[in-house]
Amino acid sequence: MSIYVGNLSYDVTEQDLSTVFAEYGTVKSAKLPTDRETGRIRGFGFVEMGDDAEEAKAIEELEGAEWMGRTLKVNKARPREKRGDGNFGGSNRW
Repeated sequence: MSIYVGNLSYDVTEQDLSTVFAEYGTVKSAKLPTDRETGRIRGFGFVEMGDDAEEAKAIEELEGAEWMGRTLKVNKARPREKRGDGNFGGSNRW
């Protein structure tokens, strides 16, 4: 499972994110999704920790913490929701 980290500064790097979470255990990966058009990070990221206990500790300690001038939103990442098929509502009838 991974951790969702929201309300990140636009100046944060994956290395910064990894360093902060490393205080709570082994960081397997830290990812910052970018906007397709601008290439700029989108203000949130995902961190994978070594095990569930490390993940729980990081969430408990970092939820609501201030970092880089922002109050972090930290919780278990939810599975990505399936998007529609692109026809604005799912009906093929006009």
